[in-house]
Amino acid sequence: MDAAFIIAACLGGVTALAIRLPPLVGFLAAGFALNMLGYESTPLLTTIAEVGVTLLLFSIGLKLNVRHLLKGEVWGSASLHMIGSSLLFLLVLGALKWLGLEQLGNTGWSTLLLLGFALSFSSTVFVVKVLEKRSETQSAHGRLALGVLIMQDVFAVIFISTSSGELPSPWALGLVLLKPLAPLLRQTLDRFGHGEMQMLFGMFLALVLGYGLFELVGLKGDLGALVIGLLLAPHPAAGNLSRSMFNLKELLLVGFFLSIGFTSTPTWEMLGLAMLLVLVLPLKSLLYQVVFMAFPMRHRTSLLATLTLTNYSEFGLIVGALAVATGWLAQEWLVVLSLAVALSFAFSAVLNTVSESAYRRLEALLPARQEQALSTRERPIEIGDAQAVVLGMGRIGRSVYRRLRKQYGLRVLGIDSNPKTVTDLGERGFNLLEGDALDSDFWDKLLMSDDVQMVILAMPHHSGNLFALQQLRNRQFPGRITAVVEYPEEIEPIRELGANAVFHVYDEAGRALADSAAETAGVAPVAQQMG
Repeated sequence: MDAAFIIAACLGGVTALAIRLPPLVGFLAAGFALNMLGYESTPLLTTIAEVGVTLLLFSIGLKLNVRHLLKGEVWGSASLHMIGSSLLFLLVLGALKWLGLEQLGNTGWSTLLLLGFALSFSSTVFVVKVLEKRSETQSAHGRLALGVLIMQDVFAVIFISTSSGELPSPWALGLVLLKPLAPLLRQTLDRFGHGEMQMLFGMFLALVLGYGLFELVGLKGDLGALVIGLLLAPHPAAGNLSRSMFNLKELLLVGFFLSIGFTSTPTWEMLGLAMLLVLVLPLKSLLYQVVFMAFPMRHRTSLLATLTLTNYSEFGLIVGALAVATGWLAQEWLVVLSLAVALSFAFSAVLNTVSESAYRRLEALLPARQEQALSTRERPIEIGDAQAVVLGMGRIGRSVYRRLRKQYGLRVLGIDSNPKTVTDLGERGFNLLEGDALDSDFWDKLLMSDDVQMVILAMPHHSGNLFALQQLRNRQFPGRITAVVEYPEEIEPIRELGANAVFHVYDEAGRALADSAAETAGVAPVAQQMG
């Protein structure tokens, strides 16, 4: 790969961070800048982009529960929005044509509907990166947004298969055998342990068994990676596999965002039309909100999912390429769609930095929800007679939970945002509730009893622990708060917010290990030796 690609990506990412935008906005700008400077995409960049997207969908599958996709608010809202949004953009584009917009002069209604269909999709790549950055993939609105995106991917596969005129191979029916093969795949994953062999096996599953096999039978390879991830999701090691591949996936996705800029060289007229499409985004966003409100969920869940999905999708470029290849659309529309996708990412990135405050402002304008009309998981949380609450039931949280119960005899309640974790630990006898501590409504729903003496913040992300601590202090929680940190620089912010104790994982583990080693060797502490 040309060194200019790496230099441009670095400069773009640093510039975006300097103006408080996500790095991906800088990567998009870098791609367009390289294109205008005369650089062309290379086969290596294309491969990197494709592998990055494939690993992204594989990692999504590792975190998802298939049953979640079958819920009405997921497949129902995705279907309703796709139909409504396609018709909405058909009307908008038809109005622009009627007003005399030159680029739409010879465009038929069927082509306008095709463009509307392309613009109805939201970007899987962008949304997942936003949710992962904020540790919200397992939040209520995060799961809703991801479910909608996966249903949109299914619609995309159906469209591509039918529009290309090439139906999948009859051998595609054999893919149903992957379901009974799933237990064998999980057992094999166990044998690879941790480290590079586990990651290598994950690459094999995503790129060969998933992508390669589905492409072989005429289906979209990305969908294959997603399906394999879903089959592995119930395995306890799925989360660790996803985490081990995270940095590699993030690096490869830089190639994807760069590649968008190489679609074609834009003109000012194309840029103006793309900006018009971005101005229509609020209508698409409003339609998401209206559709979500038809289902029994809190306004925060629907509104934050709506804001997350307020963007255009790279799928629009695929539809555009198909339409150009068949002569339905002029070549310039491919550039317009590329610009619209890139601009929508920048717009959505800014929008999602203020999503929580936007929700607080807009909540009062939405109709009140009756508690009885909400689904069970959306209703207020009662913690019963618990004396200690552990937020975050990962490895550290589980250890804290056991210690407080067995050693100190306390009544302990664990809270975690991952429904799979709640189910699995519940079956093992843990007293657990599902709840998202990053959800401001969670704290409004939480009915903290007078019995609670302490709260332990054991969530894996520093930002989550900070947010939870702030919410507890804002509500004048009278008990003791202890927080876990991973890095030394995280200690002071936690203390400034009023934590009674801070536990530095590596430092405390090192002390415990040193004490154990000295005790085993019969070495007394210096103070005792001097005494």
